Amino acid sequence: MDRRDFLLATAGLALGGCATPGVELDVPYVSTPHDVVEAMLALARVGPADLVYDLGCGDGRFVIAAARTFGARGVGIDIDPARIADANAAARSEGVSERVRFLQQDLFSVDLSPATVVTLFLLPELNDRLAPKLKRELRDGARVVSHRWTIRGWPPDEAIGVDVDEVRHEAFLWVNRKG
Repeated sequence: MDRRDFLLATAGLALGGCATPGVELDVPYVSTPHDVVEAMLALARVGPADLVYDLGCGDGRFVIAAARTFGARGVGIDIDPARIADANAAARSEGVSERVRFLQQDLFSVDLSPATVVTLFLLPELNDRLAPKLKRELRDGARVVSHRWTIRGWPPDEAIGVDVDEVRHEAFLWVNRKG
């Protein structure tokens, strides 16, 4: 699926009122299939020592899976209070509330320095805008993993494909290197 197909497929979600009234979103909310979430976290080699930040966390599935399956801690960031409420409810339901937290905040204003892993499912323009912040704030060796979109000017260290319901999902991994 190319960018145009993605935008067409998600336009109905954005226009259909998925966001809380009065909340302007840069990206429509589209969830990542659970198989892709697991594969992306494995690609990033998430483990118990990691703190995973998910930028545009939606229902919280990345940080919840990081805590439940990989033993990590997680922080989800979303500007939409309805998504934050959904994520908190899901964390309680999955029994990982003590290992994760969700913040209603603009992803460009959050301090990323505590993160060891950052997950993304944003549009290419946002990935590109985030790149300087990621490189500046993340520690040496921190990993960034993105569903579907690369980051212009920052070649990925690894890439994988995950087939779900006859649809190929790509994921890309970068390791931040300070030196």
